[in-house]
Amino acid sequence: MEDSENEIETLSHILGKLQNIYYKKKEQLEELKLEINELREIINFLNSLISGKSFHSADEVYSKTLIKKAVIPVEEEYFIEEISKEKVKGTNIKRKIFSKSKTKDEELLCILNFYDFNTVELKIINPEKRSIKETSENFILLFLKGGLIKIKENNPNLTLEYNYFKKTEFIEEIIITNLRSIKEYDIITSKMRELLAKEIE
Repeated sequence: MEDSENEIETLSHILGKLQNIYYKKKEQLEELKLEINELREIINFLNSLISGKSFHSADEVYSKTLIKKAVIPVEEEYFIEEISKEKVKGTNIKRKIFSKSKTKDEELLCILNFYDFNTVELKIINPEKRSIKETSENFILLFLKGGLIKIKENNPNLTLEYNYFKKTEFIEEIIITNLRSIKEYDIITSKMRELLAKEIE
């Protein structure tokens, strides 16, 4: 009888330990599921950036990442401020700005190309629909005063040129030259995104 009680006690003790391990593993599994979901969201977000289907592009993410490695891969060198003109010659960082709508498909609003870390060519899609003019209040306030004038304060060599849609006053293309850094391109992208978002409200 005593042996039977001892056996039951031993088995109960083993059962208790196994139950503790079981619940700990279950908790760990739940934590892993949460981590996996978080990772999936991050991966989906990055995929959307790379596909160009959002207001941001992958190169914006890279350009804002502080690079501290001693040996830097060639593709990352273009996001460092202090690089020679020879290294960036022939480069192009392309960005697209889309509308953001939950009710309808995203619409391409603008394409930006940053050539040789010097020149930005900004093409407005359907300029007659956007109706952006040099004299437009939003254009002056958001894009010029909010972006280009601030850049020009630190970069007086910055130049600006417009191309118009057919024979209208609507701006179809903006060419900005003598830029000096990816940060200036970031500002231009951000301000054009802000302007376009305002125009389609």
